[in-house]
Amino acid sequence: MSDCVFVLSSGEVIPVFITTRRGLRNITLRPKVMPRREIHISKPWLASGAGAIKFLESKRRWVERIYAKAPQKESVAPGMCIEILGRCVELVHNPDMRSNGYNRDGSRLIIGGGRDMFERRVRDFIKSEFLRELKEMVRSAPREFWPVRIAIRDTASRWGSCSSSGTMSFSWRLAFAPRDVMRYVVMHELAHKKHMDHSPEFWATVRELYGFGVGRAKRWLVQNGADLHKYL
Repeated sequence: MSDCVFVLSSGEVIPVFITTRRGLRNITLRPKVMPRREIHISKPWLASGAGAIKFLESKRRWVERIYAKAPQKESVAPGMCIEILGRCVELVHNPDMRSNGYNRDGSRLIIGGGRDMFERRVRDFIKSEFLRELKEMVRSAPREFWPVRIAIRDTASRWGSCSSSGTMSFSWRLAFAPRDVMRYVVMHELAHKKHMDHSPEFWATVRELYGFGVGRAKRWLVQNGADLHKYL
């Protein structure tokens, strides 16, 4: 439960969470837009809650700009068409079905079960399809680049990561991006298997794995990445 709320000029109500931290010298603000829109305030032990709210209000113009630029969450519902792994798919609800899956030509995603579980089932199906596609993209690269383990995450700021142990993690929201953009992120992380930096040698390896168009895919992600968080 939030400590209070912050009302934007648009009328949207943003929950505010205040945390007291020992050793902190100044009040800090962290407006979050993904996966939920909320504001986190950290304050020193001696600072009051009222003082924290006053500080937040003094930063109103900055906070307003952040939420004005960030995409609003959109609920998914039967009849909508969304892009999944590079193709536009219509969402259909059939309560008589127990399973979920595409129709014969892949133009419709049919979701079974109760209406109250519709969004969750859509999300779970997309995650499973994303993981399947992800593994195929990994296998298209030389075996020496393959990770020890693959994990999918729902991160707000990183599309992929590669640990020194060989585990590679990817945001499942790349399923909403064009396939060449998703493939760019995959090849980017695979390249880290040899170069744990962003040196010229690293980028040369990315281009070797991906082929022509690395810059275009990278620019698309910078310009449109925030929109991949608008669903679910």
